[in-house]
Amino acid sequence: MPSSTLTRMGLGEAVVREVGLSRSESSDLVERVLAHLSDTLVAGEIVKISSFGTFSLRDKRARVGRNPKTGEEAAILPRRVLTFRPSHIMKDRVAKVNKR
Repeated sequence: MPSSTLTRMGLGEAVVREVGLSRSESSDLVERVLAHLSDTLVAGEIVKISSFGTFSLRDKRARVGRNPKTGEEAAILPRRVLTFRPSHIMKDRVAKVNKR
């Protein structure tokens, strides 16, 4: 498995290669898309990208947790967490890589 990470810069470079925009235009485009995705999620809406997956926020209730090292109980406050559900197409693509 490759150990590289796709970054904002990497996305910008891909836009430069694939679309032919300048580096600054590509960087601006990537930033705007990511900002729009983030703003949509913060507003409590779902982000669904066809053939890729769905990002959504989930409310988690308060609960009592335990420190695994000491066994001491601690309150875990209610919070919202970001979740991602890959599409079946993405799951299939990943499964094909696993079969190699």
